[in-house]
Amino acid sequence: MMNQDLIQELSRLTSEARNPDTQDIDLLPTEAILEKINTADREVPVAVDRVLPQVAEAVEKIVEAFKSGGRLVYMGAGTSGRLGILDAVECPPTYGVGEDMVVALIAGGADAVYRAQEGAEDNPELGATDLQKIQLSDKDVVVGIAASGRTPYVIGGLRYARKLGCATVALSCNRTAAIADEADIAILPEVGPEILTGSTRMKAGTAQKLVLNMLTTASMIRLGKSFYNLMVDVKATNAKLIGRTRRIVMEATGASLEEADQVLGQCDHNAKLAIMMILSGLDRGAAERALQGANGFLRPALQQVKPNWQAEAAPV
Repeated sequence: MMNQDLIQELSRLTSEARNPDTQDIDLLPTEAILEKINTADREVPVAVDRVLPQVAEAVEKIVEAFKSGGRLVYMGAGTSGRLGILDAVECPPTYGVGEDMVVALIAGGADAVYRAQEGAEDNPELGATDLQKIQLSDKDVVVGIAASGRTPYVIGGLRYARKLGCATVALSCNRTAAIADEADIAILPEVGPEILTGSTRMKAGTAQKLVLNMLTTASMIRLGKSFYNLMVDVKATNAKLIGRTRRIVMEATGASLEEADQVLGQCDHNAKLAIMMILSGLDRGAAERALQGANGFLRPALQQVKPNWQAEAAPV
């Protein structure tokens, strides 16, 4: 794209517009600058609220993909790519899933996480190539993330994914986003001009982070990864998380620390299994079979083996 064409394209994007409320920001003292930023940030959840129907539609596609052995694949450039990585890497420890269930690609590869890779985001073929490298299949869902909505790397990836038959989602902060035309579902929380013109790591980045949180959190809940609002599939991989599993078991069952530790020791610190054992009275093998029969959902599993368990469970 010629420089003049690019300038004209950017001028049409809300995320690139001048913010009339911050024209004097370079003259303000520190606290006044922070007040401006904080006031602008309040617009973000309002914008996300407006696109919840589209987020819900995307979650349904993701859950369907997970149930059929598919993956959730994020792809973006710069801040958008890094936000996808941030969300993806938190899923295995938080929900006890494999590292390949939620995958994140960034234009320019691993080096781009720490520093800009010149020209990588401008190459649509690179987006398709990166998806080919992870052996994308039609079972997968691809979410293209671009604050501006025009990133060629993302457009190329979405086009390739659609040709392959994947469900596709576009996440941008501009209603006129080009990537919206390349996806089955368009999530477009328009947060308006940034505090500093074009600095889309600010409001736009926050909106993207909120949406990504929703996509994975809601999908994992729909897969039975929570009990009430407790993360019962969390992996106890360090001292903090071991402490968290103890607390989860105690809160879910009313067990003492000693009882929680004893049962967790019998099931390799699997909080969900420990809760099942304590509330049902089953041994490990029987508790595992009951959970498998309920597809990993704790409430139905307990209901099947002990219909009155709710009356005996600790208050939440």
